[in-house]
Amino acid sequence: MDLSVIIVSFNTADLTVNTINSVIDTIKENNYEIIVVDNASKDDSVSRITSEFGDKVNLIINSENLGFSKANNMAIKQSKGDYILILNSDTVVHKEAIDKSLGYIKKRKDIGALGCKVLLRDGSLDKACKRGFPTPWNSLCYGLKLHKLFPGVKTFGGYQLTYLDDDSIHEIDCVMGAFMILPKEVINRVGMLDEDYFMYGEDIDWCYRIKGAGYKVVYYSEASITHYKKASFAKRKEKTIREFYKAMGIFYDKHYKGKYSILVSFMVNLGIKLQMYMALLKNFLKK
Repeated sequence: MDLSVIIVSFNTADLTVNTINSVIDTIKENNYEIIVVDNASKDDSVSRITSEFGDKVNLIINSENLGFSKANNMAIKQSKGDYILILNSDTVVHKEAIDKSLGYIKKRKDIGALGCKVLLRDGSLDKACKRGFPTPWNSLCYGLKLHKLFPGVKTFGGYQLTYLDDDSIHEIDCVMGAFMILPKEVINRVGMLDEDYFMYGEDIDWCYRIKGAGYKVVYYSEASITHYKKASFAKRKEKTIREFYKAMGIFYDKHYKGKYSILVSFMVNLGIKLQMYMALLKNFLKK
């Protein structure tokens, strides 16, 4: 089998159905399977998927929300495809996106992960679909918004890669977990998603390990999807905020802590906590 499409669902019944339909409607050139892992949804996700797709979808039902990494890993273990596509349940795949992406990565054995152009519901680019790693310098420039003041300057745009053309194919540091294609043999070599990440950060961590193993990570602009971002946690913003900043700390401690001085590590962790508290305060004031 060419491809295993893995979708993790959590309280996104309508969106998940739309995502599955977009996969079925757009894959024309490859043999594939769809595996949906439902993370204990409280809506009618399970009944909708079962009734509307039947045996077209391999449905795994969890009794509790295990998080994004664990749920995807469950599906990867059961997958039969030579390639794995991690696809968010709040996305719609555009015409030929999967076939084009798979065709591109199949011809280039040096690619360990490939992501496409990810568009938000207003048609603008989701900047997270092509990123550099969050080194202390890149994070500082991003936090001070220097990437916006100097969008064409590589020195200040290292995180969102603002100096790269959105409509061209680039080798980058990190693509987005909303749409990520990987060869199964690469996963076998570098390992699956790190389950220390409940949500957020697992895609950056995976790309870091993939590049560390000598593979390329590619932003493939000739394929696109629409991402209805944060749909699963739209009503749980506080948890979303906490998990986002927790993931930052996990990534730094795992990959950078030993490379920088105690002072730099202290400042980074302090900055992460301050940003989290400011985000929580802002969310509280909006209520």
